[in-house]
Amino acid sequence: MPEVARSIDIPAPPSQVWRWLSTPEGLRHWLSPELEIDLTLGGAYRMPGGDGETWISGVVLEMVPEGRLVLSWLEEDAGWIHPGRLVVTLEPIAGGTRVGLVHDGFAGIGKTGWTDTMEAYERGADKHQVLRRLAGAVAI
Repeated sequence: MPEVARSIDIPAPPSQVWRWLSTPEGLRHWLSPELEIDLTLGGAYRMPGGDGETWISGVVLEMVPEGRLVLSWLEEDAGWIHPGRLVVTLEPIAGGTRVGLVHDGFAGIGKTGWTDTMEAYERGADKHQVLRRLAGAVAI
């Protein structure tokens, strides 16, 4: 499945990292300060994209405490018919937590030129460094 994946090792236990994924305030700190989210299964969210122009919306698909957070991911007004997903995983490792961040589902968004969208997300993942922002938040 085509995806954009990044990971980072954070020197803190999953329980400490999870606090930054399990509350709206925590997510706003590292993901987007303008995020509005109902962090319940099926709860809606909306936030500006990394470019400051696109709006992203979706719902909470899965929450596994200290394990994973899965959101549907739809660029509003960008020709997407179906959402992709944002999957954040926490894996305990020696000395901390490996955090994975995956955008997937590009092939199913129903937009011609979806490969261009996926390539833009590859560039955005390197530019916006959201996992580094998460690591910085955990270190506070």
